[in-house]
Amino acid sequence: MSEPRLSSLHPGDSAIIRAISADEGLHHRLLALGFRIGKEVHLIRRAWFMGPLQVRIGTTEVIMRRSDADKIRVSRQTIQ
Repeated sequence: MSEPRLSSLHPGDSAIIRAISADEGLHHRLLALGFRIGKEVHLIRRAWFMGPLQVRIGTTEVIMRRSDADKIRVSRQTIQ
């Protein structure tokens, strides 16, 4: 079974980044924004009609295209 993608999370969900499968330019941009393997991400909001996602990583909030979020594999967090 494949790991879920960041784009498949629902608002309020948290996950840990497991892999980033992006071209070099996007990969460097994501690294600069704090997207690294092992970091926790929270999905804040999803725009309608396949619009962008609002994601929090650490103290940074990022608006990103769903196509870019689809390149980030995550494992879901369970609330304790």
